[in-house]
Amino acid sequence: MRLLLRAAAALTVLVCLFPVYWMVATAFRPSRDIQSYDPVLIPREWTLDHFRRAVEADGFGLFWRNSALVTLSAVLLALVVALGAAYAVARMRWRGRRQFMVAVFIAQMAPWESLVIPVYIISRDTGMLDRLPTLTLVYFMVTLPFTLVVLRGFIAGIPPELEEAAQVDGCTRTGAFRRVAFPLLAPGLMATSLFGFITAWNEFTYANFLIIKQQDSRTLPVWLSSFQSTFGTDWGATMAAATLFALPALVVFLALQRHVTSGLASGGVKG
Repeated sequence: MRLLLRAAAALTVLVCLFPVYWMVATAFRPSRDIQSYDPVLIPREWTLDHFRRAVEADGFGLFWRNSALVTLSAVLLALVVALGAAYAVARMRWRGRRQFMVAVFIAQMAPWESLVIPVYIISRDTGMLDRLPTLTLVYFMVTLPFTLVVLRGFIAGIPPELEEAAQVDGCTRTGAFRRVAFPLLAPGLMATSLFGFITAWNEFTYANFLIIKQQDSRTLPVWLSSFQSTFGTDWGATMAAATLFALPALVVFLALQRHVTSGLASGGVKG
């Protein structure tokens, strides 16, 4: 039985990783081999020309900066707001607390695509189209419910007696949280940060609909479509650009992956 489980796990990993491998391998293949009728698993020749075209493409540095600015701002804002709200829900008793959490769960379950038209109309009527702060607020709205739910469960898993002991020793409620509970939240903060970063970094629909006229305000996912033209798709440059686009998310994941599992598991300890 254990052997079957390991085989199933290995097959799952292989199926999940093969598209990523093919993307990276295609980025290194010469153009004449990419659409060959006799594809090979490992490229016979390797080239960096596709990466050179991707990096030298118009707007690469600018769009990379836009994506980083919007993503980091949205994640930081979601963490700050969700941390305060999660603490209030987990530690305090107030009327409407359960209804508030039900509303948060409903917001989390709503598909993002269903909100595109309302967000577009609101942005248009308020003069917020073609602005990076608009994208930041949208990504903040998208990542906030999940961040709040995970942090709320994580805070509920920390014994309140620890903060009460600090208050007995003279700390205020805020001071007790900052000195005692906050350091224990590191895994939860890492897990939610990773989710928020990947969600905002990869988002395409809102970036494509809300940034229409100001091309300089677009992000990397939209930039990837620049390798398509009336003459077809430059698959080598597209795969190289996609590889460069995936690198920041991969680096963030590798840096935080030790905390992700423990953070998500601890976040679901108590309701």
